[in-house]
Amino acid sequence: MRIGFVSLGCTKNQTDSELMQGLLTAGGHTLVRDVADAEIIIVNTCGFIQAAKEESIQAILAAAEHKKALCRKLIVAGCLSQRYAEELLLDIPEVDGLVGTGNFTTIGEVVARVEAGERVLAVGGADYDYEESIERTTTHTYSAYVKIAEGCSNWCSYCVIPLVRGEYRSRSMESILREVAQLESKGLKELNLIAQDTTRYGIDRYEQTKLAELLEKLHAIPGLNWIRLLYCYPDFFTDDLIAAIAALPKVCKYLDMPLQHINNRVLKAMQRRGTKQDIMALLTKLRTNIPDLVLRTTFIVGFPGETEDEFRELMQFVAEMKFDHVGAFKYSREEDTAADDLEDHIPEEIKEARYRELMLLQQELSRQHNQRFIGTVLTVLVEGAWEEGNGVLGRAMKDAPEVDGVVYVQGAQAAAGQFIPVLVQTSSEYDLFGVAYHESC
Repeated sequence: MRIGFVSLGCTKNQTDSELMQGLLTAGGHTLVRDVADAEIIIVNTCGFIQAAKEESIQAILAAAEHKKALCRKLIVAGCLSQRYAEELLLDIPEVDGLVGTGNFTTIGEVVARVEAGERVLAVGGADYDYEESIERTTTHTYSAYVKIAEGCSNWCSYCVIPLVRGEYRSRSMESILREVAQLESKGLKELNLIAQDTTRYGIDRYEQTKLAELLEKLHAIPGLNWIRLLYCYPDFFTDDLIAAIAALPKVCKYLDMPLQHINNRVLKAMQRRGTKQDIMALLTKLRTNIPDLVLRTTFIVGFPGETEDEFRELMQFVAEMKFDHVGAFKYSREEDTAADDLEDHIPEEIKEARYRELMLLQQELSRQHNQRFIGTVLTVLVEGAWEEGNGVLGRAMKDAPEVDGVVYVQGAQAAAGQFIPVLVQTSSEYDLFGVAYHESC
């Protein structure tokens, strides 16, 4: 069968889609890029916040329209299936099968059953553990996300992830190393380590944090050039971990560490561990011990009860800390979360105004930050062609895939997955522009 995928949401969802694609390919099915050419469409949904749920519903309805043409069966997977299985089956009759977050490995069986005319509900407990024996179908051979854990045990008051993904479960180190070795044999250059909380890695399985040791073992894999840490919770930044990041050349001097807020009352209401003082001390320690560290973080604005003064405290913190990259979310009210029961929910127009103000501040900080690279030479991982400049585009070590900026290289010729030196000539708020560097430049 020809199968098309629509994958929504975070990088964890993307890896789940790649696992399902690998299983289906091994089962003799053919993957197609355009869902209009598919006989079966699988929509891997996100249910993190209201906007993500709405996007997922629209994607399901759009896929259902294809059943009027070539598509014969529609399967919905992921977080929305896990939380709202019965509602989806009842409200969208075009859906032929549902696959929960703990049932991805049954996708081949589900496809066979819907082909046979069944309407399948494959939604059980959210306790799936990653299997590296499944050969993933990665989007790029040179760059990949690898999960080091499933689930989350932080239980932040605004978040549904523990409900749809289960408690935190570290993969074995051997499993991770085997998967990365498989990917490296196919040309992997950039490894992006992901989990809901990467710094917690190992505590549940080994009774101690093991991320530093994992980095050291990954660093020994010869073909890798960059190893990047994403989704680092502020807890569990041990001295060993900080030392490993600083000392290992292949480990990017880049940390993605969602902080969510800085006001102590708001942090407590969010059920975040630690205080403003703890965060400030950690940031100082990281920047002191890891020279040229690039920091990305995210914040939530408009959390229930957030006062104007508390928002101003957040703005002052961002202005003073000068993060390299900042993302922001407007608080989204989610049922079955502790924050849903809080009083003083913020009107949407105030949340929107605060979001815009924060992002405008960061836009200016990013513009200033990028200007510092003019006249420098950066190593850039090529990702594709830049037709407008008759050249290529890619990313420097300071930019993670999909969420950060890119580097446009005028007149350069190089294949995706190659590293080239680039002399930066100009910059914008988020991107850099330059030419391939030669000693004669």
